[in-house]
Amino acid sequence: MAGRGGPFAEFVTAAAVLTRLPVGAALPADGAIAASGWAFPLVGAGVGALVALAFLIAELLGCGDAPAALIALAAGLAVTGALHEDGLADTADGFGGGSSREEKLAVMRDSRHGSFGVVALVLSLALRAAALGTIGEPMHAGLALIAAHAASRGALPALMRILAPARADGLGAMAGRPSLAVAIIAAVLGGAIALAVLGPRTGAIALTLTGGAVTLAAMLAHRQIGGYTGDVLGFFQQIGEIMMLLVAAAK
Repeated sequence: MAGRGGPFAEFVTAAAVLTRLPVGAALPADGAIAASGWAFPLVGAGVGALVALAFLIAELLGCGDAPAALIALAAGLAVTGALHEDGLADTADGFGGGSSREEKLAVMRDSRHGSFGVVALVLSLALRAAALGTIGEPMHAGLALIAAHAASRGALPALMRILAPARADGLGAMAGRPSLAVAIIAAVLGGAIALAVLGPRTGAIALTLTGGAVTLAAMLAHRQIGGYTGDVLGFFQQIGEIMMLLVAAAK
């Protein structure tokens, strides 16, 4: 039964789903991912900390801001297995290349990436690298990374509760529907982490703009395919992470 293992088991499940770290968790049962959703921002903060460490090491080695930013992004891809980036690319291909709901879902299920997916990936990496390079200073960049990774994942349980799975099978359907308590805890934790590391003013602006961007993305997903899939959740996370970093980089 989902959640039977308690908070620690749910945290491990969240880490197993969101990263490639060897946490030793078995394949989650139906509904277990939804029950573990409260831990998404905590796992995200951990990912952000690892990415921040890579940025700091690159800076200490004298790589410069732009190379350090790219190295940090590469570290994030390694930790997560490019899970969210793959979802972004598949979603862009489906939304951009399919003419009907069924065609869009079929395109998204195809593991090959088309023009829309490649462009979306390039833009995502370029915007995040530019934001980190603009911030430059390792401490500020590191805090921005922690906030971005935590807040972008903290929004996912609420979106999983508001939207319906777009297909009867796949990760989106298997994940289950988070409870209201799980959705609230995840959103609060993600927001609290962002406010704590970015400060009240910048954190509030970042969360507001990110919330608006993710809401628009959710509306687009509902219009395009009537809900979400596992790929669409990756799309949401990428939108959130990009917006958080852009606001943190704003002068």
